[in-house]
Amino acid sequence: MASASEARRKRRAGKDPRGDRAYFMISVVARRFEVHPQTLRLYEREGLVKPSRTQGNTRLYSEEDLERLGFILSLTRDLGVNLAGVEIIMNLRHKIETIQQEMERFITQVREELGKRKQEEAIESSRALVKVEGHGRTFKAEKR
Repeated sequence: MASASEARRKRRAGKDPRGDRAYFMISVVARRFEVHPQTLRLYEREGLVKPSRTQGNTRLYSEEDLERLGFILSLTRDLGVNLAGVEIIMNLRHKIETIQQEMERFITQVREELGKRKQEEAIESSRALVKVEGHGRTFKAEKR
């Protein structure tokens, strides 16, 4: 049988009506990360986290928000980074992720283009009057 505290915790952790994403109220998140709720509000004011809101304006933190908070707290607690430094690191991290995605798209396009060219070369060589084996080799032709 569930205890009263477990029942309260389950009520505070909501579910997204459109999917299975869990959302957590500020009190649950503060306890989980052992920070004061004011700290979480400060992080929101500074633009480091952006929890969603209910119609009643209650902050709801997603799993993604919790991951972000964990990263922020590791920077501040473990590495001694101040909030200005955290903001710079978060912006750089976002830029790096964007560049990685662009590189992946570029590599995919290059691979597709190379694949098309190989197919075109295979079609052209199959239509040739004289087939030459071993691309790149030079052959000497003699007159008779």
